[in-house]
Amino acid sequence: MKAGILFSLFVFLFSPAFTQNQLYKEKFRPQFHFSPALHWTNDPNGLVFHNGEYHLFYQYNPMGIRWGHMSWAHAVSKDLVHWQHLPVAIEEGKDVMIFSGTCVVDEKNSSGFGKDGKIPMVAIYTGHTATNQSQHLAYSLDNGRSWTKYDKNPVLDIGKKDFRDPKVCWYAPQQKWVMTVILPSEKEIQFYSSRNLIEWVLMSSFGPAGDTSGIWECPDLFEVPVANEPGKSKWVLMHSPAPYMQYFVGEFDGTNFKCDNPFTKIYRPDYGPDYYAAIVYNNLPKEMLPVSIGWVNNWNYAEDIPTMPWRGAMSMPRNLSVKKINGEWLLLQQPVAALQQLRSNLMLWREVSVVGTKSLPAKGQQFEMDLVLDINSSTLCGIKLAAGKGHEMEIGYDASAKKIYIDRSKTANQSFHKRFAELKRYETPLLLSNNQLRLRIFFDHSIVTVFANEGEVVFTTQIFPGIEDSGIELFSTNGKAILKLGKFWMMKTTW
Repeated sequence: MKAGILFSLFVFLFSPAFTQNQLYKEKFRPQFHFSPALHWTNDPNGLVFHNGEYHLFYQYNPMGIRWGHMSWAHAVSKDLVHWQHLPVAIEEGKDVMIFSGTCVVDEKNSSGFGKDGKIPMVAIYTGHTATNQSQHLAYSLDNGRSWTKYDKNPVLDIGKKDFRDPKVCWYAPQQKWVMTVILPSEKEIQFYSSRNLIEWVLMSSFGPAGDTSGIWECPDLFEVPVANEPGKSKWVLMHSPAPYMQYFVGEFDGTNFKCDNPFTKIYRPDYGPDYYAAIVYNNLPKEMLPVSIGWVNNWNYAEDIPTMPWRGAMSMPRNLSVKKINGEWLLLQQPVAALQQLRSNLMLWREVSVVGTKSLPAKGQQFEMDLVLDINSSTLCGIKLAAGKGHEMEIGYDASAKKIYIDRSKTANQSFHKRFAELKRYETPLLLSNNQLRLRIFFDHSIVTVFANEGEVVFTTQIFPGIEDSGIELFSTNGKAILKLGKFWMMKTTW
C-alpha cells in the first residue's frame, strides 16, 4: 500500500474543508443506500454490532474506481440508516490484499488479544497473494478505530490458490467458534471449529448443490426465527455462486449442516441481477431479527457502471426469517423498520381500477411505495417506474404463468456495457393468496428494490434513468386489476 496515497485520501475525507454533502449530490448517487464517498467498493465485510454501533467494513480500493488494492474500509451507524465514514481499517500489506471476511466480538478473550480489561474485536479475513489464499486475523481494542494484524498470520492455510471468505460465528451450545469458508472452484463449503480463533480444525463440508454454474464465494451460516412461530428457528446457509446468490435452509448441529429443502433446487435471497455477497450481522442484541447487507452490483459489468467518483453501493439492510410454504422452507426478507424514519409527504390511493395504463399523481426517483393489488386469473399487471420519453422500468405479475418479474430493457443509459443491456429481465414463480399481490418498492436514483408478498420474493436492480424519467404508471392487460391500497412516500436523504 502506498502510504502517501492513503494519507492524502485520509486528509481529504476528514479535513474541515470536506463534507459529505459536497460529494453526495452526483447523478445516480443513492441517497438512502450506503456508498463510499470515493472509489471502488464490493463485498460487505465484518458486519458486527458492538458498543451501540453497527460496523460496516467493506472491500475497498483506496486508489481508484476499479477493483484492485483490496483493503477493508469502515463505516459505523447507530440505526443502520445513517452512516459515518471512518478511516480505512485494514490496509493492503506487502503483496497481500485484504479479501472478504468477518468480524466478531471476543467477549471471553479466547484469543488472548484483549488487554487491560478491553474486549477485542477480531477480524478474520482472507489474505490474498498471486498464488495463495489463507485466513488471517487482525484485532482492535478501541471499537474498531485502529487494527493490529496478528504477527503469526496465517491461522488457516491449506495451500490452495482459491480458499476464501471466512464467516465466523459463536456456536453457544458447544462453546466454540465456527468458521464457514469456501473452495470456489470445487463449489464446496467447509466448516471449521476453534476454541481461540487461532487454531482451526476441519469438521465437515457441504456441496456442490443447487446453483453450480459459477464459482462459489462469500458463505454465511446463521440461525433465523421461523415466522409467526415463537421459539422456533432454522439454520440458513447462504452464499454467492457468481454473479448471483443462493441459500439453503436446514439444521446445524455444531458439526454438520443438513439441508431440509430439495437439494438440487435453486433458492435465491434476491432474484434480480444486482445483489451479491450478502452476509448477516454478528453479535446483535437477542431481541433483534437477523440483519443482512449485500453488495448492489453485478460482476458482468460492475467496473463500468456510469457512476463517478464512486462505484458500487450496499443494499438496504434486511431483516430475515423463514417460513414453510407449500412444503418448502423459504427465506423471508423485509427492509429494516428504521428506514421508515426517512418517509415524508404521504400520498394515499384506494380502490383504483386499472385497465390499460394509468398514470399516478406522483413522480420521483427517491421514494418508497407500498401497493396491494387484486388480480384476476388471466391478468398481466403491475407498475412502471422511471417513466418518461419512451423510457420505463416494469415490475409485473403474470397471473396465467403465476410469475413475478422485473424488466429494465426500456430504461435509459444502457450503452456503457453490452452485458447490462443483455441482462434485462428476471422472473420467478410466486403463488398468490386470495389473488392479492403486495409490493413494497424502493427507488433510490440508480437502485430499485422490490419486496413481494412479505418478502417471499425480492428483486434488486440497477438502472440509470435520465433526470426527466420520473413518472409512475400502473398497467393491466387481459383484464382489470384493482389497486386496493397504495401508499407513496418521498424518502429523505441520509447524507
